[in-house]
Amino acid sequence: MDDHAAPIDFSGLIREGDLVVSGQATAEPMTLTAALMAQAADLPPFRMMVGPIFSDTFPAGGALNVSFQSYGVIGNARRLAKAGRLDVIPSNYSAFCADFASRRHRADVVVVQLAESGGRLSASLSNDYVIDAARSARLVIAEINPEAPFTFGAEWPEDVPIHMRVPARRPPVELASPPLDDVSCRIAAHAAGLIADGSTLQFGVGRIPDAILSSLSHARNLGIHSGLINDAVVELIERGAVTNAEKGLDPGITVTNQVIGTKRLYRFVHENKEVSVRPTSYTHGHGILARINRLVAINSALQVGLDGSVNSETLNGVAIGAIGGQLDFVRGANASPGGRAIIALPATASDGTSRIVANVETATTPRADVDAIVTEWGIAELRGCGLAERARRMIAIAAPEHRDALSAQLGGLSR
Repeated sequence: MDDHAAPIDFSGLIREGDLVVSGQATAEPMTLTAALMAQAADLPPFRMMVGPIFSDTFPAGGALNVSFQSYGVIGNARRLAKAGRLDVIPSNYSAFCADFASRRHRADVVVVQLAESGGRLSASLSNDYVIDAARSARLVIAEINPEAPFTFGAEWPEDVPIHMRVPARRPPVELASPPLDDVSCRIAAHAAGLIADGSTLQFGVGRIPDAILSSLSHARNLGIHSGLINDAVVELIERGAVTNAEKGLDPGITVTNQVIGTKRLYRFVHENKEVSVRPTSYTHGHGILARINRLVAINSALQVGLDGSVNSETLNGVAIGAIGGQLDFVRGANASPGGRAIIALPATASDGTSRIVANVETATTPRADVDAIVTEWGIAELRGCGLAERARRMIAIAAPEHRDALSAQLGGLSR
């Protein structure tokens, strides 16, 4: 093959109105998506379903005949949203994936990155909605990437046909951990006090969950059952903090839906039988989560209201976040024996405004489901508290310069 030639010609393959579903996050098949975007202006109008984007593949400008859809605004998807090119489907991640399994969402074309080992194929870095989308798609195109790790649990089903195969020209997307700062470390110091030895952890992407994980190297017999794992998990396993011995389910196995990190993580999970990349129905399923011992869900937010309502989706009416798996895991942790549901966030935004507010504009996690809120100023334990006490506790963990204004909005209730 000519290295400068397109790896595939999409003309005649993409039809007008098609829904093209791509692997998300680090599972993006970049050889295929780059070729598709390069040819998009010459193709009939089509729609493209994307998840979190950690590459520069999808342009926010240009006269492309493509509109984008996603279940949230994560990573470089913010560029598409800012340009008005991203239609957000407000859905829990588990329900979004289930909609492909039930064919409420139907893909016409699926592009996916796969790993191959000994003649076997694996979805590698993500076991999400792509396999179910492929079951009913007219066309499935697989990018076989020799640098993608072969992961157990994500084996490609033999009954799901692959119509075309293309060799990868690029290694998988990597996402390095962001550097820790003082605020995230202060938040982590508070949150770590809520995580007992023997807890099973769920967490997301970002500086705060990374800081919390980094603060747990002294812990013992931690487990992992999460929507994703990252490089920090490798560190905890190598230090002996994570053994998965006391989970009550999948003993000895780190369970995840996605693998998001760097080559260090990819080498660790490759053909590692102590890591299982499972489908969303398992990683996010309430019945599964409720059976796990001491499940600690660690999630973030854009705002938290004085009543405990959590907003992780919008600011000033603009979508800049996602529902994701937050509510799935909050409710799962609340149902887990000894579980805790932690929402961790800085008390102020980058512009100095308070992220503790009188009322949130979008309630991602309702106040009835909230357990503990953590900022750099402390912990607000909200489960079982009335509204007046919740407000007092929330104001106590707001930035000091905003506490008087928040109290005034309550008419002095919290004084």
